[in-house]
Amino acid sequence: MPFPTDEVLMKTAADVVAGFQAVFGKHPGYRPAHAKGQIYSGTFTPSEEVKKLTTAPHFNNPSTPIWVRFSNSTGIPNIPDTDPNSDPRGIAIRFHLGGRKHTDIVSHSVPFFPTRTGAEFLEFLQSLMGGTVGEFLGSHPPAMAFVQAPKPPPVSFATLEYFSVTAFKLIDAAGKETFIRYHFIPDAGVQSLDAEAVKEKGPNYLQDELEERVVKAPIGFKLVAQVAAEGDVTDDATVHWPADRPVVELGKFTLDAIVPENLKEQKYIIFDPIPRVEGVGPSDDPLLEMRAAIYLISGKQRRAAEYAE
Repeated sequence: MPFPTDEVLMKTAADVVAGFQAVFGKHPGYRPAHAKGQIYSGTFTPSEEVKKLTTAPHFNNPSTPIWVRFSNSTGIPNIPDTDPNSDPRGIAIRFHLGGRKHTDIVSHSVPFFPTRTGAEFLEFLQSLMGGTVGEFLGSHPPAMAFVQAPKPPPVSFATLEYFSVTAFKLIDAAGKETFIRYHFIPDAGVQSLDAEAVKEKGPNYLQDELEERVVKAPIGFKLVAQVAAEGDVTDDATVHWPADRPVVELGKFTLDAIVPENLKEQKYIIFDPIPRVEGVGPSDDPLLEMRAAIYLISGKQRRAAEYAE
């Protein structure tokens, strides 16, 4: 996972990391966003349909071992699961391809993102720091849509849908490219809590619930993809594709255990929003390189920290 070579992009990425730390505080050993989380292990099994669309190993091998990290929003490691600022929740999946090779998918629990570029996202953070977020939202409709999107507290991380937001392309053996957006659908169905039920929950209810759930039975999700039509915008995460676009099932994954030494592994692992694997490519969405830079900068800081709080 190399650093981007664009100096302007790297400067913006470093400023975004600093912006997160200004808003949420510095917490050595933790991510500046989605700090609170847990990693689980399991297996991904591809569908037959996806093999027609891509030569990617994880979409063609009979099965692939995976790690999945569920997380709360913000850079606050002890943010209560009941806090509305914990939304949107995150999911990051690492497909272990063998020989220290891997590819990842990073998604969150709303099909929205507030800005098209990293520079715009930095403006968003600066408006939070400067007390002018209302003005920013008023002049940036996608950011307003992101903030206003319903985010009911979930029963479980295992009862949420997750969306990749940015587009990717699946590439078959003949070189044909199919632009898609990932969508994770829980086997347990989408389930949320009302305001009264949330009041009865503890600050770590989602973490505790998931640990108890996986002991009883594997946790399952279906991975599907919405397929773009010719002319659909594929380089702007704030633009939705029409709901009537076809959806293809890519496979299923099950999780059966929490990863040992979880905090240590979370500190070390750096997820990559860019696929970097045969058969799957990035779109031209500018957020991808920006997010990769942000993850690398914050990951190096995290690994260098003397301790995790």
